[in-house]
Amino acid sequence: MTDKITVIQGDITQLQVDAIVNAANNSLLGGGGVDGAIHRAAGSQLLAECRQLRGCATGAAKITQGYNLPAKWVIHTVGPVWEGGDRGEDELLASCYRSSLTLAVQHGIKTIAFPAISTGVYRFPIDRAAQIAVREVQAFLSTNDSISQVILVCFSQSTCDRFLKALQQVGETSLN
Repeated sequence: MTDKITVIQGDITQLQVDAIVNAANNSLLGGGGVDGAIHRAAGSQLLAECRQLRGCATGAAKITQGYNLPAKWVIHTVGPVWEGGDRGEDELLASCYRSSLTLAVQHGIKTIAFPAISTGVYRFPIDRAAQIAVREVQAFLSTNDSISQVILVCFSQSTCDRFLKALQQVGETSLN
C-alpha cells in the first residue's frame, strides 16, 4: 500500500492533483500558513463558497471547488490544536485524514495531496503527526482502491524527512 503514498517537499497549491487538502480553521474563512496560501492561490471565489459552508468541526472535512488552483477540488479539514495529548488530539487528527479520504472517494477523486495537518501554529508534534498521517492513509487505502495516489506535502525539508521516516517505518511493518 505504501507504493500509493508519496512524501514530497513543496508547495501544495502548485500540485497537479484532483484535490488538495486544506489545513483549515473552524471558520473555513482563511487564515495563515497552508490555509492562507490556498485561499490566496484559489482566489476570492473560494472564500465565497466557504462562507456558504458555515464552518467545520475539528476532525471533520468539507469540500469546495478549487477555482484558480491546478486542483479541481479543495477538501477543508480542521485539525486539533495540540494541548498536551490528553484531549483526544490523536483521534481528531486521524479523523481529519479519514474524513478527507472519504470525501475524496465520494467525489471520484483519484489523486489527493495532504499538508502536514496541525503541525504549524496548532503545534502538533511532527513525528507523532507523521505517524498518524501515514497510518491512517495506509489503512484507508488497504480497504479502498479507488484512490490511486496520496501525496503528503511538507513545507520544510525537516518535516519532509520526518514524514519519509514514518512512511518507511509503516512500509517495514507491513512487510513483516
